[in-house]
Amino acid sequence: MSNNLLAGKVGIISGALDERSIAWKVALKAHEQGARFVLTNAPLAMRLGEINGLAEQCGATIIPADATSMEDLEKLFSGAQEQLGGKLDFVLHSIGMSNNIRKGKAYGDLNYEWFQKTIDVSAMSLHKMLAVAEKQDAFNEWGSVVALSYIAAQRAFLDYTDMTQAKAMLESIARSYGQRLGKLKKVRVNTLSQSPTKTSAGTGISGFDAFYDFADKMSPLGNAPAEACADFCIALFSDLTRYVTMQNLMHDGGFSTTGISQEMADLMVKANS
Repeated sequence: MSNNLLAGKVGIISGALDERSIAWKVALKAHEQGARFVLTNAPLAMRLGEINGLAEQCGATIIPADATSMEDLEKLFSGAQEQLGGKLDFVLHSIGMSNNIRKGKAYGDLNYEWFQKTIDVSAMSLHKMLAVAEKQDAFNEWGSVVALSYIAAQRAFLDYTDMTQAKAMLESIARSYGQRLGKLKKVRVNTLSQSPTKTSAGTGISGFDAFYDFADKMSPLGNAPAEACADFCIALFSDLTRYVTMQNLMHDGGFSTTGISQEMADLMVKANS
């Protein structure tokens, strides 16, 4: 149901690969709530995904961009403003990639060139996007930037390897640029730390299904689904959250503040009996 929370607002949504993507669901929700936006993804990801169908459904323009390329990002932000007829009110950063994870590299045996690429794609891209937006004065006052993160930025998790450092850097950039853009244009910048989610990226991590089930049993509310994450993003884009900035917001059903659940304790007792 639409409450027109984003009526009249315009923005950029990155990272929509297929209907399982959180960014895909954010786009649908933003459209439902009255927003207009440009969709963007890397050219390779666009060839692998189904973004054209989403664009048609939402009446959105697609502007391909490699988020590590300043030239591409300059074209993205200038093109988005041209297509949308003015400055931007929101940006979703939903970008992450690790060849070390894809290739099953152990943390002690990382390919460092791939590691640098992980950082560039998954974290530094946020800084580059915001730097371009700042130079172009691309944001309206009280705009909102949301970048998708994960609790591995604060805790050690098996098999998340170099993405752990990327997410930590992503959250640090959001704080630093949140301070800067807040003073310059009253633009807020936040990260959203989501439950394990069965997206194309998530399920590519070794042992994902086991950890998904563990997190679901640990969380009082269970794992937060992608649709609920999209709702939270819409709230952060809206005027209802004007004074929320520089935060890493946990959207995980209570996982991050639960020591142990009764369900997990019962399973451990059963396993040891």
